[in-house]
Amino acid sequence: MRICVVGAGAVGGLIAAALARVNPETSVLARGVTLAAIRERGLRVESASFASSAAVTASDDGAELGEQDVVILAVKAQSVPGALAAIKPLLGPDTAVAPTLNGVPWWFFEGGFGGPCAGMHLASVDPGGAISSVMPINRVIGGVVHLSASSPAPGVVRHASGNGIIIGEPSGAGTIRLKRLADVLVAAGLDVTVSPNIREDVWYKLWGNVTMNPVSALTGASVGPLLDDDLVSAFCESAMGEAREIGDRIGCPISQTPAERSAVARKLGDFRPSMLQDAEAGRTLELDALTGAVREIGAAVGVPTPFTDALHGLTRLAARVRGLS
Repeated sequence: MRICVVGAGAVGGLIAAALARVNPETSVLARGVTLAAIRERGLRVESASFASSAAVTASDDGAELGEQDVVILAVKAQSVPGALAAIKPLLGPDTAVAPTLNGVPWWFFEGGFGGPCAGMHLASVDPGGAISSVMPINRVIGGVVHLSASSPAPGVVRHASGNGIIIGEPSGAGTIRLKRLADVLVAAGLDVTVSPNIREDVWYKLWGNVTMNPVSALTGASVGPLLDDDLVSAFCESAMGEAREIGDRIGCPISQTPAERSAVARKLGDFRPSMLQDAEAGRTLELDALTGAVREIGAAVGVPTPFTDALHGLTRLAARVRGLS
């Protein structure tokens, strides 16, 4: 099965290395020092109990890799527009695209979903519609990743915990292409769940990330201190309440309370959210797909978002001052 993973950071590198061991036609679209490292040493995965390397075909030229059966999109949401030119040659007539992005994806309200937001184009995520023009919803297999990993060096992934990936057709249908992708991911050792309502899974993950990611990037705090501070924790739960109400209105209800979701996060240990890792590495922040999208959708369905607005504004300003915009 011809599978190309676009982006070989923490998540993309982990998935690509796992796939390469069982699927010889796995490749990676990468660039710069990451590409050079993969070509020289392969992808190296480290954890507390083992370290291993996987050889994988890598290029910065989509035309060199050719048309694929599946493209796994593992770059950050803000990097997708800049990657479109390289992605286009990977897309044949029947190529599926499986994004693993945090936040709300560009395709979320396409295909007759969303109640009052059905058909809504998210300017915060896909300004000008460039992404949807290259990767329309008929190509999309939705994806949500539940794992903790970092990339301490180019071509190196440090796997901390979790091994889960949820995939599903936006239509909820069980298709041949979905089964083929699930089968190869299972063979690669990932804990795969096939979802009949992938948008609910996307929104649930967003609900956990919408506060902890930007607050960690803004303050430099990992999850433990963030949850331990009563004022910060109360602020986060208020913003989560806004996203929960929006979810109710668009057809993505969440049964947990914000306090219950925070308790789940505490059980995962004192981890460093991905946006904090990006801020510390001097990379741009995946902010618009999180707080930006929640604000845009909230305005469309009449849910005020003062706490999300404050978090978005403060983090956006901090990113500009630090050169992370």
